[in-house]
Amino acid sequence: MSKLTMEQKRARDAWEKAEAGLRQHGKDYANDAKGLPALIMNSGLMQVMAFLEQKGGRHATLGRHLRQWLHRARGTPEDFDGFMEAMMQADSRKFQAVTTEAFAWLRWLRQMADARQGGND
Repeated sequence: MSKLTMEQKRARDAWEKAEAGLRQHGKDYANDAKGLPALIMNSGLMQVMAFLEQKGGRHATLGRHLRQWLHRARGTPEDFDGFMEAMMQADSRKFQAVTTEAFAWLRWLRQMADARQGGND
């Protein structure tokens, strides 16, 4: 069996997270996923993670899903407090790598959430 590429791993994880998020929160999860990259570009990863945690509900679910992926892909802590502490202590190279990985995974999540809900807006 061949080894999965990073893109395949992102796609599989996003497919599973999209299904779980939509099952729990409906189309609002997909809409939030679509807007998250722009929010991160405008405000930064740490600010957005804090916002998602503070909002709770579907937002916290989306933040948790992203942290779970970043834990797998970049070894960051999975829990909110640990993640924030790690990012506050990360050097600029590590911080940028984590942010870049977040964008790469979110591209997949946006597509998979849209596909899982049948492309309906």
